[in-house]
Amino acid sequence: MSLTVVIRLPSSAFELGQALSVRTGERIELETMVPLGAAAIPFFWLYHSGENAFVSAANDHPSVRDIATVDTFDDRTLFALDWDPEADDLFDTIVDCRGRVLDATGAHDEWRLELRFPSHDELSAFRSACQDEQYPLTVERVSRADGSTAKTKFGLTAIQRETLLVAVEAGYYDIPRRCTTVELAEMLDISDQAVTERLRRAIVSLVSNTLVTARENT
Repeated sequence: MSLTVVIRLPSSAFELGQALSVRTGERIELETMVPLGAAAIPFFWLYHSGENAFVSAANDHPSVRDIATVDTFDDRTLFALDWDPEADDLFDTIVDCRGRVLDATGAHDEWRLELRFPSHDELSAFRSACQDEQYPLTVERVSRADGSTAKTKFGLTAIQRETLLVAVEAGYYDIPRRCTTVELAEMLDISDQAVTERLRRAIVSLVSNTLVTARENT
C-alpha cells in the first residue's frame, strides 16, 4: 500500500529551492512534471511581482539549463524549467527510494513537498537517507492510500496502523523525541488525547498479537 508524506524544508536546503529563489510575498506552485528522456521538466506557476529578477537569478544557477515562459496572466506566469535533477541530492534521494513528487509549493524561506512512496519500506529508506544527509526537514503528515478501518496484520486497525506509522516516521519514538503528541495530533487532525489513546490501543494490540501469542505457542 502506497504512502503519501508531506514535508517542509528551508528553500536553501536543496538545489531546486536555491535555483527557484523568490522574494518575500512571492510563491511558486508546481503545475506538473513532464518526463523528457531521463529527466523531468517541471512546469510551475510563479505568483509574482518581480519576474525579471526571478528569471535572471534562475538562469545564473548552475543546475538550470534554461527557463522558458509558457503563459502569462496579470497575477502569475507559467514557466517550464530545464534543469539537471542529478545536481539535486534531495531529488536524487526521492528517485532512489522510488518516490514521486505529487505537489510542491515554494516561498521565500520554505518549500512544502507532497511525495508518494510505494510502501513503508521505501518511505523509511527515504527518511533514513534524509537523516544521513542531515536535511532540516519537518514531516507535516503521513497518510495511506487505504482509509478503511478493517483489521490489518497483527490485529491493528488501519487507523491504529497509520497512527503508529506517522508516530514512527515523525520521530515520536526517537531518542531524543523529535515530535510531541500535540504535533502528531496536528498531522492527523485529531486531539492530542485521541493520539495518546490510539497509540496505547495500537501497542496493546501489537503486543497481544505478536509477543503474547508467540509466548503462548512456545
